[in-house]
Amino acid sequence: MACDLLIVGGEGDLALRKLYPALYSLWVSDCLGPDTRVFAMARRAEEQDVFLARVREWFDLRPKAQPFEEGAWQSFTARLSYHSADATCAEDLNAFCAQHLQDRARDLVVYLATPPSIFGPVCQALRDAGIVAANTRIVVEKPLGEDRESYLEINRQLTDIFDEAQVYRIDHYLGKEPVQNLLALRFANTFLEPLWNNHYIDNVQISVAESIGVSGRWDFYDAAGAMRDMVQNHLLQLLCLLAMEPPARLEAEAVRNEKLKVLTCLRPMDEASVRDDVVLGQYTAGAIDGQPVPGYCQEEGASRSTTETFVALKAHVDNWRWAGIPFYLRTGKRLQSRFSEIVVEFKQVPHSIFPPQPGLNTPNRLIIRLQPDETISLELMNKVAGLDVAAPLRAVALDLSFPEENPAGAAPDAYQRLLLDVIRENPTLFVRSDEVEEAWKWVDLIQDVWARNGKQPETYTAGSWGPSSAIALIARDGRRWRHEQ
Repeated sequence: MACDLLIVGGEGDLALRKLYPALYSLWVSDCLGPDTRVFAMARRAEEQDVFLARVREWFDLRPKAQPFEEGAWQSFTARLSYHSADATCAEDLNAFCAQHLQDRARDLVVYLATPPSIFGPVCQALRDAGIVAANTRIVVEKPLGEDRESYLEINRQLTDIFDEAQVYRIDHYLGKEPVQNLLALRFANTFLEPLWNNHYIDNVQISVAESIGVSGRWDFYDAAGAMRDMVQNHLLQLLCLLAMEPPARLEAEAVRNEKLKVLTCLRPMDEASVRDDVVLGQYTAGAIDGQPVPGYCQEEGASRSTTETFVALKAHVDNWRWAGIPFYLRTGKRLQSRFSEIVVEFKQVPHSIFPPQPGLNTPNRLIIRLQPDETISLELMNKVAGLDVAAPLRAVALDLSFPEENPAGAAPDAYQRLLLDVIRENPTLFVRSDEVEEAWKWVDLIQDVWARNGKQPETYTAGSWGPSSAIALIARDGRRWRHEQ
């Protein structure tokens, strides 16, 4: 099917860092049709060659799933064009449409790489310009609101013009290869699914740690904070995939129905649980990789603020499968290192026949690493080779990643997968409206308690692992974060 892509906000950070490199990789991999066209739209006047030079610069600044090839670049950029226009103005869109979108039999994907505040005006202008049709799809990025009420207003602006099936709410964490492999591990293997419950699993840890600060986006981040920016979307979506029941089929609505059930089973937090099970933090000046870095309130453009840059919390999914099993969620900026991972920690064997070994009390763990490398490993106990009569044990990792299967040497970027799914009209990895609303309902309860009680973030030194209360949160239950073990 012939397809056009219109990227609104086409000269912005998201488009340059993620979208064009992903589309180039799809082009090199022969995943895009030969007549695919990509239109970049922004208000600033810019010549085509200047725009392409800016796009080209980003290919040297990021790891690529595909090696750069001059011939492929030339053929790709022949289909990439820049257009100066105001996407909230129907007259500008009319002029663009008359010149470039005369054939409405072609599918059109409109990617809003813009702040949510102009989602509504852009959608209205698209409709007034006659661009919206049954074969038009729209992709929107987070943040989708700052609470449930504001999300519903943003969503109303979208669904007043587009059907729900035409709206693709992107969460790039769902496009990562290990997250996709998690579904295969759970539902394609007989040995693991029977163990995936509170009889065998002790706890689950989901961590998204960043060593960077707010990267020149202080005003944006200060209006969001770690809870809205990360927990409400990325971390809760990962929790859903971990905790969901097997869908009847690997189809979009079946998968999303099961994810929604997990969100509805999240135990609502009251004042006592927010006090005891939620930790907020804000980084102060410190050092990352031996280099001094400023505190949050000393970043460029900053002012005095109580916005949290770190959140750790203990959540519960109240259903038969997960009753009594804690889910520890943690995310923060300016932490000691950058990594994102899911750790499923199994219970200890009920009775060990092996002699105790000081310092070795390692349970079996399934570790799903999302970044900086994308790997899956299963930690098992194994005998140390030798003639020692004590039969000493050690923890070894069974690698389930199989990177040699990818001849390019790297897994496809999450945006590659998700952009291709939009083109193919496959919404499985995108978030449905009721999922976002249910996630906001749970987060709003926590934020309401903060507002009523004036809960302030604890300070932590940049380059550390966050506030000491985050360590105490899990230590009270006799457990430790994996990086501390």
